[in-house]
Amino acid sequence: MASVPCDIPVIRAALLGWYDAHARSLPWRSGPTDRGLKDPYRIWLSEVMLQQTTVPHATPYFLSFLQRWPTVGALAAAPDAEVMAAWAGLGYYARARNLLACARAVSADHDGVFPDTEAALLALPGVGAYTAAAVAAIAFDRPANVVDGNVERVMARLYAVETPLPAAKPELKRLAAALIADDRPGDWPQALMDLGATVCRPRTPLCAVCPLTDHCAAFAGGAPERYPLKTARADRPRRHGTVFVLFDDRGRVALVPRPDKGLLGGMLGLPTSDWQPVPAEAVPPAAADWGAAGTITHVFTHFALTLEVRTATGSGDFVWTAPEQALADLPTVFRKALGLAVGGAITSRRSSAALRS
Repeated sequence: MASVPCDIPVIRAALLGWYDAHARSLPWRSGPTDRGLKDPYRIWLSEVMLQQTTVPHATPYFLSFLQRWPTVGALAAAPDAEVMAAWAGLGYYARARNLLACARAVSADHDGVFPDTEAALLALPGVGAYTAAAVAAIAFDRPANVVDGNVERVMARLYAVETPLPAAKPELKRLAAALIADDRPGDWPQALMDLGATVCRPRTPLCAVCPLTDHCAAFAGGAPERYPLKTARADRPRRHGTVFVLFDDRGRVALVPRPDKGLLGGMLGLPTSDWQPVPAEAVPPAAADWGAAGTITHVFTHFALTLEVRTATGSGDFVWTAPEQALADLPTVFRKALGLAVGGAITSRRSSAALRS
């Protein structure tokens, strides 16, 4: 590890001064220019949405949720299916189920008011260490160690940490904890996250405009982009399956509820076979003249998926939905399959019309 200046007050003053001038404007923000905006509901909702999701992708979902459910009580009273449909496209659907469980606990057990300590927040269902620390710090000005991927990257470069991720996580968290102070505890984690997101970027860090360059061991070593080191990731295993896109004579598409537990649990989806390590013959959900529309691929956290898409016209005991509504509400993997099927259906109808003319 390179030699690192350890004047913590100077480092903090430099970063907070930079934050005062360059803080991002975000709809959930409690920052240097809007200190009165410390709604725990907004901050909690944003932190849950931002897990494994970028700010540009999460922002329209956040604004839509706020419009439909402006308070934690309103969200707690929402039907599960509506919330799951509104979440479609954000991925990691267990977060949506945890979101509802937490909202209902806050509403039922805390009179609709979020607890204001990290320990009490951590006791809420679906709230992990990171979210509890983030809400405690940003919403309630509690000194807390808020460490996301941006903060890990800043720490890894500031201290030139040679241990690769993920093994370095405890060390990076310890280094971040040493910089916490009672002064401006809500602004400090936001400043670190903004620095990582806009300046100390993964591939092209903007060291020339960084307020911490004079204190950064990675910069002093001449290769800041080298950090954080990462352990080589093994290839994702691949699974295979078949997805069935069934239309009725009114052009609606058949959907089915997925089991409450498991991947995409509790959501509406297209009927599918099991997703297996090797391709296997699939049993259609209804008797019909099934045709092949093509294949789609989708990558989940722990595996990649190839689905054969089959289409037909028929009937049965399904949840029948207009394709345009399904394309708005379904999880991404099913949107891909339906998009392929609808495109094929449109092409087929146009070809038939051309032949008739």
